[in-house]
Amino acid sequence: MAVTVSSISSPSSSTIITNTDVDEAVDENMVPGAGTIQMVEIDNTANASDIIYVKLFNVASSVTPGSTAPNMILPVKAAAKTTYSFPIGIAFGTAISIGAFKTAGTAGTAGPDAAITVRLLLA
Repeated sequence: MAVTVSSISSPSSSTIITNTDVDEAVDENMVPGAGTIQMVEIDNTANASDIIYVKLFNVASSVTPGSTAPNMILPVKAAAKTTYSFPIGIAFGTAISIGAFKTAGTAGTAGPDAAITVRLLLA
């Protein structure tokens, strides 16, 4: 997991979490503790032929791909970059764990051919 944390003090007190190595090996506790997601940017440009589903889990550990139900699933087209905005925010009360898969829903354990980059803007 290659994670960078950047604080933004103005105009609001926000944090950007960047993970440049998101794949089927779920990055547990990527955001330790509670967090409110305001925006998610997913860069799938390294995968020319696969739609990828980024799955976010409101747990700090024990995520089992294929059986642990994600709290949020965000698709991104092949060879594309997508941004999702949540102006009022989506709260994760425990932690934020993240993985990327070729299958939507809970099922599926196959990850992207190349790791993707995900940026989270947290309030």
